[in-house]
Amino acid sequence: MKRLPALALAAVLAAAPSSLFAWGNTGHRMLGEIAMRALPSDMPAFLLTKKAATDVGELSREPDRSKGAGKLHDQDRDPGHFIDLDDDGKLLGGPQMLPLAATRAEFETQLRAAGLDQWKVGYLPYSIIDRYQQLTSDFAYWRVLKAAESNPKWKANRKWFTADRIRREALILKGIGELSHFVGDGSQPLHVTSHYNGWGDGPNPNNYSKARLHGPFESDLVQATVKPAAVAAKVTPLRLCNCPIEQRVSEYLSATGKQVIPFYEMEKAGGMAPGDPRGTAMATERLAVGASELRDVIVEAWRASLNSKVGWRPVAVKDVLAGTADPYPALYGID
Repeated sequence: MKRLPALALAAVLAAAPSSLFAWGNTGHRMLGEIAMRALPSDMPAFLLTKKAATDVGELSREPDRSKGAGKLHDQDRDPGHFIDLDDDGKLLGGPQMLPLAATRAEFETQLRAAGLDQWKVGYLPYSIIDRYQQLTSDFAYWRVLKAAESNPKWKANRKWFTADRIRREALILKGIGELSHFVGDGSQPLHVTSHYNGWGDGPNPNNYSKARLHGPFESDLVQATVKPAAVAAKVTPLRLCNCPIEQRVSEYLSATGKQVIPFYEMEKAGGMAPGDPRGTAMATERLAVGASELRDVIVEAWRASLNSKVGWRPVAVKDVLAGTADPYPALYGID
């Protein structure tokens, strides 16, 4: 979030929904770069470079940097950064988040029945799933283009295959950057709760703070105290779910939701006071969780892409890799 004069910032915070917030530039950049550096060696070589890590770190900030483009743009996209669960795991007192509806249209139908909508509740799970599915498709195209480019049977179109592979690599990096942003949002406990910026006005038996804690935790504290090396040291080993992406995302966000009370307990105990290590430790751990999850989801998308089809009329990736299907008509387009 851009730094504003104190009075202006206070006015914005007082009026703004939870969609205003995300890990700040420092956190999103750090998370994306660390995840990329943690990719296994069997991923495509262009993803394993220092430049790719740097690019993803910068592109991880784009879903926030695009804010202010216009009312329609912002109002539709801002709720994609959060999902507001209440203390019972329900969507603002409406339906349970789980099982996750298969589409946003079905999700909206559930919410409308409870007098809610996606713009109030948020739709973060779908932001992650959407980017994962796009990345899987982009990887499938890359596999096909890479194979076609090196196959002597199809050398007549090699120049086009090469140019399109280069274009696809740029799209993949952009897609990973966007995926990084939303996976990162999902690691921040205050992005999955109705208590997103102080406990609020509802029942508060434990007397948790009602102060606006969101920005101070994820931006100010991270920028001042969290070190990339400390985050990288907490990245966990690769964990493949081998399950539907909807299940993986649901489990991930549910696990983050379990950190809401620990966050408020930490703050109540003074963990965010200057010099206290507890706030820094929690932010470091949550960023490492996000980087680990991003790395895992990228690998899941890469492996899933092997079983995809591309182009029109669709050709199977495996058939192109086997050299039994020339992909040029499907990729260049036969309309």
